[in-house]
Amino acid sequence: QVQLVEFGGGLVQAGDSLRLSCAASGRTFSSYTMGWFRQAPGKEREFVAGISRSGGGTYYADSVKGRFTISRDNAKNTVYLQMNSLKPEDTAGYYCGAASTISVPTTSQRYAYWGQGTQVTVSS
Repeated sequence: QVQLVEFGGGLVQAGDSLRLSCAASGRTFSSYTMGWFRQAPGKEREFVAGISRSGGGTYYADSVKGRFTISRDNAKNTVYLQMNSLKPEDTAGYYCGAASTISVPTTSQRYAYWGQGTQVTVSS
């Protein structure tokens, strides 16, 4: 089992950058595939980015490709989401999830553990 806590959200202007962090408890962090999802009011939770257990494989939604970068530090039990060139449509609650899979799932149902989320608001 793993517990997740996200940090780093806030209110920024379009074009700004933010770095989200997700800290995991437990000694088995490196055995989990990690993902970042986001959810805007009235919308479903959508995949943003995912990273394999070793960090060697990364995957992105088309909407963030080239602007967002996911990374992880298994020694620190932390996964990051660097978000550059933010747009108003990036406004949402951002959640990290942990999946006991080898591949990187892009559907939220495959993730067994979730953090409480951190809000990102991008003003125009």
